[in-house]
Amino acid sequence: MRAHLNDILARRQLSALFQPIVHMQTGEIIAYEGLIRGPSDSPLHSPMNLFKAARANNLTVQVEHLCRKVVLERFAELDLPGKLFLNVSPESLLQRDARHGETLEVIHQIGINPERVIIELTENQPTYDYDLMRDAVLHYRKMGFQIAIDDLGEGFSSLRLWSELRPEYVKIDMHFIQGINHDPVKLQFVRSIQEIAEKSNTRVIAEGIETQAELLVLRDVGVAYGQGYHLGRPHPSPARTVPAEVAKALSRNGVAVYPQRAADKQGTICKLLHEVQAVPSSMNNNEVYEIFQRSPELLIIPVVDDGVPLGLISRFVMIEHFARPYERELYGKKSCRQFMDHNPLIADKSSSLQELSCRMAQADAHHLFNGFFITDQGRYLGMGTGHDLMREITQMQIHAARYANPLTQLPGNVPITEHIDRLLESGSRFWVCYFDLDHFKPFNDVYGYRRGDDVIQLTGNLLSSYCDPDRDFVGHIGGDDFMVLFQSEDWEQRCQSVLDEFGRTVLDFYSTDDRERGGYISEDRQGKKVFYSVMSLSIGAIRVEPRQYYTHHQIATAAAESKKQAKKIHGNSLFLDRRQQTQN
Repeated sequence: MRAHLNDILARRQLSALFQPIVHMQTGEIIAYEGLIRGPSDSPLHSPMNLFKAARANNLTVQVEHLCRKVVLERFAELDLPGKLFLNVSPESLLQRDARHGETLEVIHQIGINPERVIIELTENQPTYDYDLMRDAVLHYRKMGFQIAIDDLGEGFSSLRLWSELRPEYVKIDMHFIQGINHDPVKLQFVRSIQEIAEKSNTRVIAEGIETQAELLVLRDVGVAYGQGYHLGRPHPSPARTVPAEVAKALSRNGVAVYPQRAADKQGTICKLLHEVQAVPSSMNNNEVYEIFQRSPELLIIPVVDDGVPLGLISRFVMIEHFARPYERELYGKKSCRQFMDHNPLIADKSSSLQELSCRMAQADAHHLFNGFFITDQGRYLGMGTGHDLMREITQMQIHAARYANPLTQLPGNVPITEHIDRLLESGSRFWVCYFDLDHFKPFNDVYGYRRGDDVIQLTGNLLSSYCDPDRDFVGHIGGDDFMVLFQSEDWEQRCQSVLDEFGRTVLDFYSTDDRERGGYISEDRQGKKVFYSVMSLSIGAIRVEPRQYYTHHQIATAAAESKKQAKKIHGNSLFLDRRQQTQN
């Protein structure tokens, strides 16, 4: 294998592919990621196999240098626009004997401005030498390069890398991107990353976008850039513009339909409590180091005197210091306060998960890695981890996603209102349709609530089946009232299909005699016998133009008025209120 690798290096048997990175608002290709392939007839054709073999034969630096040279030369040869994301492993970056100026030499030789090149750190193996990493990154920055971190969320250390290196770009791992339009947990994760990125002046790139629905959700969340098969596959001679369907989707007004969640439920942090043996501040650093050595799984040791939390000692900080020349001799017998974080995050056991989550978001990033003290009126109880906190918040989001009308599982008033607000803010045209069942109450009185519930479920299912799940929002206001927020231009045809199928299927809920009579006898509110016709569905619709309405309250009022007009029409009916259009 080593001979094969040497042959590949000697004969430069590597080829470059490029995958576009797209601006999510404009659809412009702003950069390409350079990818590498080995010889097509070789087991090292796959980059994963190639770099694995290089590591096994101590040729990582040589292989990576050739990869970078091949990608840079091909990028220049194709005269591709925008920036180039150049993959570099931290392992290669940290080689003390590596010639860090070699990449710059190649760039100058072929005439590329270093400002167009982004060093993308691709983590093949975890690294804990963060000081050396920072030095190497600083070295590259001085040469004019920017930095990106690949696959954020895939490994735990990527969060610390972000905190330590402060990159200009972070790429979110495709696991959190694919299916985001159906998964409220993934949506919440990406929202959180986007929020952190905005505060740290970092631009986010979503990897692995494979569908238009994923693309539009990510655009609406505010993610700056995207990459994936839907936008363009890796290719030796990549396209310079996005596919027509992508350009059309990104240029179209409107908003994506988010997977729904409910209001957060309160919960305390007691469930996060881990009983971790604390050490006193009188213990010296050598003794703390020995504890870490005996317990490889232990990442943090709390320092507590007389029940009062003082600080936290990180395994990585301790090992990092002791790895330096003379540090152990100088500080080994001194108090463990020497390497302690003196400003730990401390939370009382009565604190809610939301409160702690907000504090964690506002605090320095290392607290997520180090964890936090849990106390009872200031007295040490134990520790909590950032991982556990994120897990519980995620579980709450899952619970929230399931919160909906208990009968139909469709989102209720709060999500409906939120979606209307997003539509208004987008400045796009949409249609609001208020659905209401006619003669539902007397049907309930005669046939019972169970049969009535079946009719409501039928209505919800019909609405969901005739709406575009990526463009049209179906909500259940309550009882027999539903609302659909259409962005589909053929909304009227969809409504008519619902009316037609409802008219056919609702008859199945009546007895044979009532179906033949076209209705049934029941008492009205005054106790009089009244003939009620078979249930029908009334739809009151309004068209919302940009800047026509400014609040969801105005829209709700107009839609309710339109519904009243629809209910005056006998049988299944659709009424479109055209008065606002005439006024405009």
